[in-house]
Amino acid sequence: MKILILNGVNLDMLGKREANIYGSKSLDDLYKRIDSLGLDAEIEYFQSNSEEEIIKKIHSHAQEEYSCGVFNFGAHTHTSVAIRDAILAVDFPFYEVHISNVYSREEFRHVSFFSDIAIGCIAGFGFDGYEFALQKILRSEDGS
Repeated sequence: MKILILNGVNLDMLGKREANIYGSKSLDDLYKRIDSLGLDAEIEYFQSNSEEEIIKKIHSHAQEEYSCGVFNFGAHTHTSVAIRDAILAVDFPFYEVHISNVYSREEFRHVSFFSDIAIGCIAGFGFDGYEFALQKILRSEDGS
């Protein structure tokens, strides 16, 4: 099983930005934590602040044949029809994850362009949300 963990805009700044919301751990800390779980899956990590690069990575699903994705698009969650269309174009199954509880924040963060096409959505559990999504994927034969 091959799983893509995709992190979007500004998530490369974890550990430096708004620690009261996102905590003090970095994206590398997240990756080390996931690697330490010893999951029976091939995990690929990808982060970009570029909408174009995120779209290209999603398009690669057609060649890479990922079983499932765990996606945190950051602010693109609330703005990107283009990323949504890319997911639909290649029929990429995924879980939507947010480190913070977007529903306890500004009103504009309550709207996701992805929730209705995601297998499931996890918000507000910090890095645990990634682990929850991965556990669900591995318990399911088809990732859903």
